[in-house]
Amino acid sequence: MSASATDTPIVTLRDDAKIPQLGFGTWQIPPDETVEPVTRALLAGYRHIDTASAYQNEAGVGQAIHAAGLDRGDVFITTKCFNDDHGHEQAKRALKASLGRLEMDYVDLYLIHWPVPSQDKFVETWKAFIELQSEGLVRSIGVCNFNAPHLDRLVQETGVTPVVNQIELHPELQQQGLRHEHADLGIHTESWSPLGKGQTFEEPAVKDAAAAHGKSPAQVVIRWHLQLGNIVIPKSVTPERIEENLDVFDFELSAEEMAAFDALETGVRTGPDPETFVRPGG
Repeated sequence: MSASATDTPIVTLRDDAKIPQLGFGTWQIPPDETVEPVTRALLAGYRHIDTASAYQNEAGVGQAIHAAGLDRGDVFITTKCFNDDHGHEQAKRALKASLGRLEMDYVDLYLIHWPVPSQDKFVETWKAFIELQSEGLVRSIGVCNFNAPHLDRLVQETGVTPVVNQIELHPELQQQGLRHEHADLGIHTESWSPLGKGQTFEEPAVKDAAAAHGKSPAQVVIRWHLQLGNIVIPKSVTPERIEENLDVFDFELSAEEMAAFDALETGVRTGPDPETFVRPGG
């Protein structure tokens, strides 16, 4: 049985914006295949959709909201500024292009997709984000894939702290140190690749929890994220899994089950290293 939109916990960000704690990710959904799964997710009860200019599927996300018969204000939309658009004017142009593709007047959350330290433009880009927020084109501003030194520079040089840092986080890469940094700064942790490509689904800690609660491995991993306090954006294009990933609010992992997940940490990433990533293939 699918959950409804009212089941999803709402997280209050440091700027008092409200974000559904469980959302729907669209990374690697091809542009010409985006409308159907996002529409299905919205009809299932998701009210938080995560996209990015780099995914090239923003237009499909906008179309899906219309297809689902929802008003703009019913859905929390995140998009991101990619690496080639760092810089003051470039970032402003990038957001306006994203809004055009989404067919929206604003986005709820705009994120710097990667810090790209080699370019050393992320502070300049952040200053543009602050202006975009003051202009009403974005409600909240945050970052992705920033490590502690990158976050510290933003705060020290602008005085404005991101509301969210969206990072790779799953049972094999739990990012405890960075999560502590977030807590100290009042930043909410958002998990991308939250299922870790299913690499822990056969681990006893995951299988035992799934069996104990009559749930799938994916559902207990999503529940683990929620109980840690993470905002989480699983992605699937399979209708059954879209609904299954939302059906995680009728059980709770025990303290012992949560502790068993701690032992799954390996420090292994499934995605790029934020210190070195510039663009695919380069």
